[in-house]
Amino acid sequence: MPHPIMYRDDDPGLAELRRIALRFPEAFEKISHGRPVFCVPKMFAIYGGNAKADGTMVPYPHSLLVKVDESERRALGQDSRFFYPMYLGPAGWLGLDFGAAPVDWDEVGELVDASFRLTAPVRLIRRLDGL
Repeated sequence: MPHPIMYRDDDPGLAELRRIALRFPEAFEKISHGRPVFCVPKMFAIYGGNAKADGTMVPYPHSLLVKVDESERRALGQDSRFFYPMYLGPAGWLGLDFGAAPVDWDEVGELVDASFRLTAPVRLIRRLDGL
């Protein structure tokens, strides 16, 4: 049974996230589990997610999920805009809630860039760096 679609094309921040994510070498978008996912071919950014608090699922429909370096994870986790996403959190991912504060798109670009570098093949990272 396919997952229901859990976003709309006019959702807050989705167009800007697409602009940022699809500029990376060989990046493409697909729908996975009802959400836009940006891949190369491994996923490096996801629009929307959920967290669990006190046994209850908390939806973050307008958010960004990215893989983060372990050295940055603790600092980012102290920021109230970030959340620990269900299922992907244990694999090193964090979520940024677009509704928690005005979105700093430069920061989003840096987070997506770092996530890309943690997941993309070396040849695509070299291509990104112009090597």
